[in-house]
Amino acid sequence: MRYATIPGVDKPVSRLVQGTGFVGSHDPCGPDRWFAHLDAVFELGCTTFDTAHIYGFGDNERTVGRWVNQRGIREEVVIIGKGAHFNDDRDRVTPYDITSDLHDSLARLQFDYIDLYLLHRDDPLMPVGPLVEVLNEHLSVGLIRAFGGSNWTHARIEEANAYAEAHDLVPFVASSPHFSLAEIVKYDYRGVVSIAGPPGRGAREWYAREQMAVIPWSSLCSGFLSGRVRRATPAAPSEATASRLFGSEANYERLERAWILAQDRGLTVPQVALAYLWGSGLNVFPIVGPKRVDHLQENAAALDVELTPGEMAWLDLSRPTR
Repeated sequence: MRYATIPGVDKPVSRLVQGTGFVGSHDPCGPDRWFAHLDAVFELGCTTFDTAHIYGFGDNERTVGRWVNQRGIREEVVIIGKGAHFNDDRDRVTPYDITSDLHDSLARLQFDYIDLYLLHRDDPLMPVGPLVEVLNEHLSVGLIRAFGGSNWTHARIEEANAYAEAHDLVPFVASSPHFSLAEIVKYDYRGVVSIAGPPGRGAREWYAREQMAVIPWSSLCSGFLSGRVRRATPAAPSEATASRLFGSEANYERLERAWILAQDRGLTVPQVALAYLWGSGLNVFPIVGPKRVDHLQENAAALDVELTPGEMAWLDLSRPTR
């Protein structure tokens, strides 16, 4: 595993982030199944875990918190928390909802603080000033160590950080958009922001200049880039969602090129897809969600893979040959 730093987070942040959206106490095999999985992930050196107020209606945070507290490793792990997600009634990106969700999360996790707190959604109609100010209030009393946005455009983050600078406040230090080799074709939830593909080129250029931490969600596209999907093969039930969300002609071409490159280089498709992110010039910490430890080991091995500029351009369809 490799590690880097994020301003405000006083621990090394593993370059791979373990997603925990599937972790909960109601698994048919019992909560011990996920405790054993998280133990193995931690032993491999992955010390950063992604959680959210909305996951499992709170059960995710309670389960992850119990694991951390029972193992006595709070000062050895980096917990990413997210709050202020939309609901069916309203958008909820307000100082009140940020504060409410943060206190809910701390109570569920049974923590004194969250290492990196991200606003899970953005409401472009909401002025950035009150949001930056309330996040700074929680930072100043130690409830969070750093903050940023998830599914915020780079333009809104730039606006928030300009406000922070003008008012001598701490800025956003991290962003969690969708970013992967494949572009989103359709998505089931509103308010998502992607920086993948040609539409995301301007955002990627901004992130490359700023070197802000980018924590991409669905970095392997819900399994589309898992190595189990092929264009000519009908999707198995477990991959049907991935094919529906990402199954465009352009994405199947990217996937086919990833297969070819993987075979030529002695790699797997997920390793090629992750190496593409690390070769992008962005300061990336991809979120991955393996439920098997050998898959995380495979993902971590991609940290040592370097793609050439020609391979990068060929993978993302910028040029016809390598």
